[in-house]
Formats: sequence, C-alpha cells, structure tokens
Amino acid sequence: MAPTNIVAFPTAARAASVGRRLIPGRLVDARKAARINQVELSERIGVTRQAVSAYERGEKAPEAETFSRICVALDQPAAFFTSEDAPVFGEFSVRFFRKFGADTQRRNDACAVFARWFVQAAKYFEAQVNYPVVDVPCATAAEPSGRYSEEEIEQAAEDCRRSWGLGLGPISNVVSLVESKGIAVCRFGIENEQINAFSFWNGDRPFIFCASSQESGTRGRFDVAHELGHLILHRWIEAEELEDPKILKLIEREADRFSGAFLLPRKSFPNEVYTPRLDAFLDLKRRWRVSIQAMIYRCGDLGIIDDQQKTNLYKQISFRKWKTKEPLDDAVSMPTEQPRLLRRAAEMVINGNRKHPDEIVADLPFNRKTLEILCNLTPGALAGTPAPDENPLTFK
Repeated sequence: MAPTNIVAFPTAARAASVGRRLIPGRLVDARKAARINQVELSERIGVTRQAVSAYERGEKAPEAETFSRICVALDQPAAFFTSEDAPVFGEFSVRFFRKFGADTQRRNDACAVFARWFVQAAKYFEAQVNYPVVDVPCATAAEPSGRYSEEEIEQAAEDCRRSWGLGLGPISNVVSLVESKGIAVCRFGIENEQINAFSFWNGDRPFIFCASSQESGTRGRFDVAHELGHLILHRWIEAEELEDPKILKLIEREADRFSGAFLLPRKSFPNEVYTPRLDAFLDLKRRWRVSIQAMIYRCGDLGIIDDQQKTNLYKQISFRKWKTKEPLDDAVSMPTEQPRLLRRAAEMVINGNRKHPDEIVADLPFNRKTLEILCNLTPGALAGTPAPDENPLTFK
C-alpha cells in the first residue's frame, strides 16, 4: 500500500514525477502570490478550508484531481509544488514596505514571495555571468536613535554622488545607474494594489523591487532613488522598528529627503529655479526628469519658496488636475526606465547556449510568465524553441 503522503500525479505529469512530494511551503507561497486566503483557495478547488490547512501543514496530500485544480487555481506548474526553493545569496534583511498592518498584510505577503523568486533568479544567473561589484555607500546617524538630521541626509546624498562620480547635474537614467553599482532592480506591476516600491538586502546583494503599475516615468525614478536611500541610510533597521507607525513614518520621510537630495542637489538645482510660477516647472521637469510636485516639495525643503507659495502651487496643481497625472507623464515624453541587469544575464546565458529556455524554466519552476516579468524579458522568451515544421510543402 502506497504511503498516504505521496502525491498521485495526473497522467501527464506521472512519467517524470512519480512519487514526488507536495512541499507545503511551496503551496503557501503560491497562495500568497495569488493574494488569496485559505478559504478562497478551498472554494476554487472544491475542498474544505480544513483540507487546505492540512495540505499547507504537510499533514495531508491532495488527491490527483485536487492537485490539478490547485495548479490551475494558483497558475503554477506541477513542478513548482514538488521542487525545493532555489538558492539565494544569504539572509534577507527587512523589506522596506511603506505600510504595515492588517490592511496591507496580503499584498506585503505577495510582494515578499515575488521578491524571493526575484532573488532566486538573480542567484541562478550569477553562476553563469559576472554581475557588477556592489558599490553602495553606508551612512551612519549621529543620534543613538538612528534617526538622521536633514544635514546628514543631504550629506549622504552628496557623498553618494561624489563616490559615483556624478557631478551636480541631472541623472539621465536612475535605474541603469543603480544597476551599474550592483543593485538588482525589478519592475513587477501588481494590479489593484497601492504599492510603489520596496528594497532589501539578501546576503551582500541589494535589491529594489518596483511593484507599482503606474506609468509615470518621473515618479518611477523618484521611487528608485527613495529605495536607494533606504539601502544607504537604513541597512541595519530591525523589523520591529518598521512595524511602529511613528518610526516607519520618520524612516520614510528620511528616504524621501534622500531621494530629493540625490536627484535635485542643493548645490545646483536652486540656481535654476528662477520663478515660483507653476508653468516654469515644466522646463525644469524636462531637464531634471523629476515630477513637478517633487520639485516643489524640494524647493520648500531648501527654502527657495515659503509655505504660502508652496500651498498656492499645490492648489494650482489640484485645479489643473495634475495630482495624479502631470504634463509629460506619458510614455513618449518620459518613458519608464526599465531594468536590464537580469535581462542581459538571461539573454547571455540563452544566446551563448549555456542554458536552453526549457532548462531555465525547469530549474526555476515557478510560472514562466512570472519569471519573464521578473527578468524583464520579452513575453515568450522562455517558451522554448518551437517544434520543427513537419509539413513537407514549401513556398514556390
């Protein structure tokens, strides 16, 4: 009699997977990535919530038909549920989500799973290609509390620019810049969720995960610079600090200040703000590639405009309906900067015949489309080579 904890696979999968066990943690990850709870999964696959809980605890294995429904419901191949996690670089630091709590737990859990898969993909290709050496400065606050003064943040941004040889002008491409310094970046838009980006370390490798589906190129640049601020200012932050709303608010404010200081240096940007008229910021936006609202906020930080002028400018923005979409926030004027580090790594491996796309998907067996997005590959890039055309006819 076969052991009860052996999964009976459907015929299509049986030849390659007889006797493979369903790994409970993989089921949990797939469910969290789908942003559903145990009750919702049980309704989709036609079992009780108690059965799903038993599957996730490893106390019970699903029947073959139920297993097939799980694969469909969670949009993962069968191999995903029977394969161990791929290697990563080391321990994960805290992830700098911008909000914690019961109302954000589901989306944060999904992002944590996607981030882990992103790290696994990065580690996988590292075995074949040489990534840029990590070059991320580390700042330290003078206060024992770990909170930074405004001057310390300004100095940290200036030190980073100096270390990277950037000078004082606009940065042409923020994503390419940070990737050249060893920071892996991913754009994985999660629909219907209010997420901008988050960052973390895995071992000695830094990551930025952009989870927003918004299309503003300037806001995307600010998000990446904001996360760079976390990587530089907050590497040693503990999870308990982020779970305190007051401390989290201060930490987020520090990262915002760093982003403004990094993108709009205090030694150069103020010289170009010649009038507080709203329309004048359009030319500045074309040059500095930063949103008008962020530039106005920066002008307030630097004392270029007073509080009344700042308030009036924001009122004009509301009146013109620019709060959600400003002029130049289109894909032609300022396209969203795309990550290239993992894409180039994957393309080198495939084009160099180091790995066939089928082999990559077998080694990293989560949803193929998900893997393509994590690596910013063209849709279908990992679909494998089409079968030879057996039709003997040819064109004249």
